Amino acid sequence: MKKTVTRLADGRELIYYDTRDGTPRTAADPRPLAPVASRSEIRLDELTGDHVAVASHRQTRTHLPPADACPLCPARPGHESEIPGDGYEVAVFENRFPALSGGTGRCEVVCFTDDHTASFADLTEERARLVLDAWTDRTADLSALPGVEQVYCFENRGREIGVTLPHAHGQVYALPYTTPRTALTLRRLDEHRRATGRNLFDDVVARERADGARMVLETDDWAAFVPYAARWPYEVHLHPLRRVPDLTALDGAARTALPQVYLELLRRFDRIFGPAEPPTPYIAAWHQAPVADARREEFGLHLELFTVRRASGKLKFLAGTESGMGAFMNDVRPEDAARRIREVAEA
Repeated sequence: MKKTVTRLADGRELIYYDTRDGTPRTAADPRPLAPVASRSEIRLDELTGDHVAVASHRQTRTHLPPADACPLCPARPGHESEIPGDGYEVAVFENRFPALSGGTGRCEVVCFTDDHTASFADLTEERARLVLDAWTDRTADLSALPGVEQVYCFENRGREIGVTLPHAHGQVYALPYTTPRTALTLRRLDEHRRATGRNLFDDVVARERADGARMVLETDDWAAFVPYAARWPYEVHLHPLRRVPDLTALDGAARTALPQVYLELLRRFDRIFGPAEPPTPYIAAWHQAPVADARREEFGLHLELFTVRRASGKLKFLAGTESGMGAFMNDVRPEDAARRIREVAEA
């Protein structure tokens, strides 16, 4: 992998990732941009202990531009872009409208391909590996920044999820706090260790593999299953069989196998509702251990992939119980969801 670091016209960092060393990345950003002056604020909810980022400048961010004005496509005559030059493989840049900024964290955009019409599931295994290598590199670099407590890599796909740029991309957040979901998991890790003397992640993966009813796929290095208490209609968790705290700690075998497994899961998601349905909206969320928590080695890196579509033409809305109380109620039995995801495996 070749990594080229440069700057955009307003001073934001832009990083190119290429599969081969000989690819030149020298194009300058010609736009007359003023330095980004956004500043978010982190507030603490006294009742729950959760952190909330307030970023009012994001109200003016780019929203569903036409294809010929996409800021993630390569620049060309008559079209300004966040990515100068006539093409790229994978590109990462600091978000122009970040939710975290001004010393309270960092937000980056990860562009998977310069093809405006492609999705992650359309990538080759080689390109998927490059994206995963970029996520790993960003995890390492951002974890080393002062004040960063957790690095979160994710992809939102589809308008139903709230995507404002349809070009295939993900994001990386360097958070100045541990997320509520991770904090709860760490607490459960402690409780399970005290009660059993064992690791919670190890026990959950072992139970799902032994039960089999909710397993979706398994290789020598990875296990994917619908969780026993799935919150979302179709939700899959992907774990390495050798537990590690984050992407940087994956061994060679797991890293080599991951692109094929990940692409297979994304392609199955697009087949859940049949060929007549539009592409399945989803969130792909990589859960990684906090950077400096004493329980870091107890945490298990895993992917949580889920969709808000519950049936053809129907969405799962977070209404009174979910949004108001955080109490999820699922419309699809997890065992039925797993069966369907197995049924749509690539022939």
